[in-house]
Amino acid sequence: MNDRVSYAYAVLRGDGVPAAALEALRGVAGAPVRLVTSGALAAAVSPVPAADFREDALRGHLEDLDWLEAVARAHHTVIEALSAHTTVLPLRLATVYLDEERVRDVLSADDAAFSQVLDRLTGHLEWGVKIYVDAPAAAAPPGTTDALSPGRAYLNARRAQRQSRDEAYRAAEEAAARVEMIGRELAAGHARHGVQQGRLAAGAGENVLNDAFLVPREQAEAFRTRALAAGEGLSGVRVDVTGPWAPYSFAVLPGASRHEPDAADAAP
Repeated sequence: MNDRVSYAYAVLRGDGVPAAALEALRGVAGAPVRLVTSGALAAAVSPVPAADFREDALRGHLEDLDWLEAVARAHHTVIEALSAHTTVLPLRLATVYLDEERVRDVLSADDAAFSQVLDRLTGHLEWGVKIYVDAPAAAAPPGTTDALSPGRAYLNARRAQRQSRDEAYRAAEEAAARVEMIGRELAAGHARHGVQQGRLAAGAGENVLNDAFLVPREQAEAFRTRALAAGEGLSGVRVDVTGPWAPYSFAVLPGASRHEPDAADAAP
């Protein structure tokens, strides 16, 4: 059994990346990145230890946040480096094949579908838009010198807090409607993701919208500027815009929710 398997990062046009751009590029586990070609298509791959990516080992690694973060960072670094030169169709994290010949077989079998998606993504970039609600601080129990009784004053403070929170959520809905309108005008695609919580949430406040937009390059600055302004005049709302990114959210093959290898063929 081979002690190495092929980790695949993305599918792209075979002539889209200069050789010099690959020479210094390192991927998962510090492995060099090379292109496996089939016709006009190529897949960016690295040799990685088979022991780390067998099904049982991978299940354990996915519970190790440090390992997962290192793999995700390397995966993202390779894709972003490639996307600086050409359109890429990012593959999911930890997509592995037995060897490069199996990678070539997949490219050949799915040639038409891969080509169709790459044609759709060409000239576009992904932008992320997140909306946060900054919840008001919890009401503190009043002192005994308040004009109202402590109980009544506390209830009034809680009522005001709830009202402020409700107003912030309504403002967030208005901001979301503005972002959606901007997307309809300027974007070629729109994907809605689950809101981020815990360690995934960035900054203060509650994440109430986490969307991605596929935007033509020529509309990128207009989209960014208008999306950032979507929260203007709305109290308790913050709008964050991130990107541009490779089109992770739109790397979907026809008839599939996302391209994934057959588990029986993907890992030893």
